[in-house]
Formats: sequence, C-alpha cells, structure tokens
Amino acid sequence: MPTTGAVCYIRQNGRVLLQLKAEGRFGGGWWNAPGGKLDDGETAEEAVTREVEEETSLSVTDLHQHGTLTFYFGDTNEPDYLVHVFSAAQFAGEPRDSEEGRLEWFDEEALPYDRMWPDDHIWLPDLLAGRSFRGTFYLTADYKRIVSYEYELLNQPAQ
Repeated sequence: MPTTGAVCYIRQNGRVLLQLKAEGRFGGGWWNAPGGKLDDGETAEEAVTREVEEETSLSVTDLHQHGTLTFYFGDTNEPDYLVHVFSAAQFAGEPRDSEEGRLEWFDEEALPYDRMWPDDHIWLPDLLAGRSFRGTFYLTADYKRIVSYEYELLNQPAQ
C-alpha cells in the first residue's frame, strides 16, 4: 500500500507559491507545492487544507483537484507514493515560512523546473492550463531522474 499524500499549487496574479523543502525532509532542497501525507480517516481535500495551513499559514477556500500521480522509487514492483494534486486561487492570510521550508512566489512562466521534482515539467503546465491528468512515474532510488512514465490527460480546459 503506497503512502498517500496531497499537494496544492496556490496561484495569484500569474504567480505560484512554492516551498523550498528544508534539508532532511522528504524532497529536501527542491521547490514543491505545500502538502503532505493524509492522516488516517482524512480525505485528500481535508489533508491538503490542513497541510497548507500548517506549512504556509494560509487557508485555501476553492480547491480544484487536477488528478493523481503514482510514484515508484528504485527497483520496486509496488508503488511508493500516491499524490493527489490540487490548485487554489482563493486563500486567506499571509504566507509564512515554516520548519517545512521557505516560501516564494514564482512567475508561472518562470518556474524553477531545474530545482523541482523531475516529473513536474511534464504535468505542471497542464495544471496551470486547468486540465486534469493521471500519471505514473518510475524514478531512480534517489528520486533525481525519471526512468520511465505513463501520462494521460483526462480533459481539456473549458473555453
């Protein structure tokens, strides 16, 4: 059974709020959306709302679920991680760094893909375009490179 988590890409005025994960944390040293593991009995929506507030001090109010990503790390036959991917454009509060990492707004046209998870450049443009997707990614054991992947768009954005 894979670990299940959720992340939320918070958007405002053509920018995305990313978190530079603290060293020693899962994904440490990489920019990513705030998020984390689901607690027992928690839905993905409940988990991502809780995690965003814990990691950024923001309360998101209009979650949009884009899809799921399944990850295999190293030479394994069982998935290691299942991630529910959300975005939100409405929130309350002011972003504050936490022990999880430092926060920074990035222009949607200038995301630091070279310092993000290696799969982000494949699906994040679809999230920003309002699309839904599903992906399965096989990464090296150190998470730094894609070995292979399957990716599918589930819909096109409304015009």
